[in-house]
Amino acid sequence: MDLLGPMRTFVRVVEAGSFTAVATELNTTQPTISRQIGALEDHLRTRLFTRTTRALTLTDDGRVFYEHAQRALEAVSEAEGAVGRRRQKPSGLLRLAAPVVFGRLHVVPRLPAFLKRYPDVSVDLIMSDGFADLVEQGIDVAIRVGEITDPGLIARRIGTVQRVTVASPAYLKANRAPKQPADLAAHQCIVYTRLATGNRWLFEGPNGPVAVEVGGRYRADNSEAVRDGVLGGLGIAVIPTFAFSREIETGAVKVLLQDFAPRPLPMHAVYASRRFVPLKVRAIIDHLAHEFSLDARLSAFMG
Repeated sequence: MDLLGPMRTFVRVVEAGSFTAVATELNTTQPTISRQIGALEDHLRTRLFTRTTRALTLTDDGRVFYEHAQRALEAVSEAEGAVGRRRQKPSGLLRLAAPVVFGRLHVVPRLPAFLKRYPDVSVDLIMSDGFADLVEQGIDVAIRVGEITDPGLIARRIGTVQRVTVASPAYLKANRAPKQPADLAAHQCIVYTRLATGNRWLFEGPNGPVAVEVGGRYRADNSEAVRDGVLGGLGIAVIPTFAFSREIETGAVKVLLQDFAPRPLPMHAVYASRRFVPLKVRAIIDHLAHEFSLDARLSAFMG
């Protein structure tokens, strides 16, 4: 029996916790995944999972096999990578995660050059403002904005996100523009709920840091929804400059509190900690880091 394929499937089922999730990821059916696991169990002459209608848990033999399977697959990947490094040809499917607006504006436009340079690589782009579990979802590398606190991730700084305080002309026509951060307490502020600091907005003023608690009737967990809320006149938001560069130039939105810049946020490429990093992962990180270094909106940290 060829063990590598079923072994890879088994490891992904353990990580994802679901036959159905792995079937979707591999573009196949749940019965196909079940047959692969069943064939592996027959070969090993033991049960690897305890299955119920609500849960999928490893047996004792399953836990032992999972630990050895992980090491075996890593060794195979390292051997394949050693040959690949000699040929300098990244290859295979690259699962890349990025925030929604940033992915649309700054990752997708930079993929054609990457795919042209590496014709043996294909990209599966997952765009979400949530922090995905890289191992569970089988993601090779993710672009994340903000500090990285997960000790299980390897992070490489690839840029800086500058932010601005903005509102639409329609909102400002009905409400007096704030002159200093404290004035925001009297305004409708659009809170991006995935921001680590929540509704506590941090600014760098002429006399040092300023923090202010804000509130409003509209909150969102998606950067596109924050952006649309600003354009719709729902309130004031602190948002990355890249989300509104064209609208700022045309006057579709107005920058406020220009003497009080919102604190910039670091941008990282992160991947799960492992001894061997595939060439395709190194290649996309190097490509994006170089591309972002050429963009003044994203490369301030290099100065």
